[in-house]
Amino acid sequence: MSDMFPLKVTGAETTRRGKRLVGPIDLTLDGQGTCVVIGPNGSGKTTFLRLLHGAARLAGGEIRWSCPLEDARHDQAFVFQSPVMLRRSVLDNIAYPLLMRGTARAEAREAASNWAARVGLGGMLSRAATVLSGGEKQKLALARALIAEPKLLFLDEPCAALDGRAMREIESILSQAAASGTRLILSTHDMGQARRLASRVVFLLHGKVHEAAAAEQFFDHPETPQARAFLNGDIVE
Repeated sequence: MSDMFPLKVTGAETTRRGKRLVGPIDLTLDGQGTCVVIGPNGSGKTTFLRLLHGAARLAGGEIRWSCPLEDARHDQAFVFQSPVMLRRSVLDNIAYPLLMRGTARAEAREAASNWAARVGLGGMLSRAATVLSGGEKQKLALARALIAEPKLLFLDEPCAALDGRAMREIESILSQAAASGTRLILSTHDMGQARRLASRVVFLLHGKVHEAAAAEQFFDHPETPQARAFLNGDIVE
């Protein structure tokens, strides 16, 4: 288990222009497996991830890691639904996090080349990252996040708008990362993906944690009618 966990969230909330977007949230997450965040559109999944990561301002409550906050920030990464590509080559995009941490250029580029090969971009090292396909950009974003060996990786809808083949490749990369010890917290609208990847599920509704349980328990025996309706594909209000 990572020394970052357990992560304890107590009464946490974030607001914008006086309107509460998410919270108050009370939740404890351990440092094992993959936590998948699900919920209807507009339920606050992205904001919830950003709040945990520190990219959204904490307007109330507390988010407490089991290590100093500075260490927690250093040991995590975030992959967005639409990843930002630097106007550089694939190789230089992947190497960038190591260069920012002071790694020698030759060493960083060698590591980036290895990671590019691992995610299926080995033949595209000199290609401009901005011209990659959606699936290729997501692979690059994963390699760029994982090259620094984070203990925790947040992912917001990592396979949105990708075809089946690209989704399978992304899920394989994520499964390998989880098997190597990286803690994953990701959101998805795809229940098939949630079932394949999750060891724990957090179900959000109206910006609050409506239900949280081990994946098998949640999918087989959801406790609330709202969770059952959501899993059945019904509209949840």
